[in-house]
Amino acid sequence: MGLLTGKTALITGAARGIGKAIAIKFAQEGANIAFTDLVIDENGKQTEAEIAALGVKCVAYASNAADYAQTEEVVNAVKEEFGQIDILVNNAGITKDGLMMRMTEAQWDAVIAVNLKSAFNFIHACTPIMMRQRSGNIINMASVVGVHGNAGQSNYAASKAGLIALAKSIAQELGSRGIRANAIAPGFIETAMTAALPEDVRKEWCQKIPLRRGGQVEDIANVATFLASDLSSYVSGQVIQVDGGMNM
Repeated sequence: MGLLTGKTALITGAARGIGKAIAIKFAQEGANIAFTDLVIDENGKQTEAEIAALGVKCVAYASNAADYAQTEEVVNAVKEEFGQIDILVNNAGITKDGLMMRMTEAQWDAVIAVNLKSAFNFIHACTPIMMRQRSGNIINMASVVGVHGNAGQSNYAASKAGLIALAKSIAQELGSRGIRANAIAPGFIETAMTAALPEDVRKEWCQKIPLRRGGQVEDIANVATFLASDLSSYVSGQVIQVDGGMNM
């Protein structure tokens, strides 16, 4: 019996990266997995196959998480296919970095829509299901820049701060219905995006981290599993920074 046996998890933006790592870890702990991505390409199909090979049910859905109507359709389809939604991980996210003076309205709107509005869309669609179940678990994937800010990322930082406040608000609204909500704030995590950074930039980042290394996607997945499981049954409205001690 895994920590999540009998549960169904819906994870957005999970064809690759942190979202995929969370999906795989949840599946290893016995959860059935529904995941979304903007397009289910070869990466998405491979992720679906990898998860199904772990012996759980897995279905990938092509969906623009920032689109309210598409989200309603996907959540209804997941409910029909799986019969329940116990865990929602709002992981879909993009970056369009730039200094405020040069940032365009389109850059601002795109990041807020994909990173923050998508979480509203999915929480709004999943809440009635979780309320009827009298249980549910919502995890918003934030960032340390949502806690501390970051020059050149005002749109991204604002969206991630919004995800933290959203989780805290939902925890207050729905706690009496047995629904918990928390946020994870990753720091410098080794992904395809960070691998593309120049080596000197990567070294500079690591020098700022007390553990002197970047984190792995599995580090985030492990914390997500804790929050999704009954091990954290009395944890709600919290933001957990997974950053090697970078921001204390």
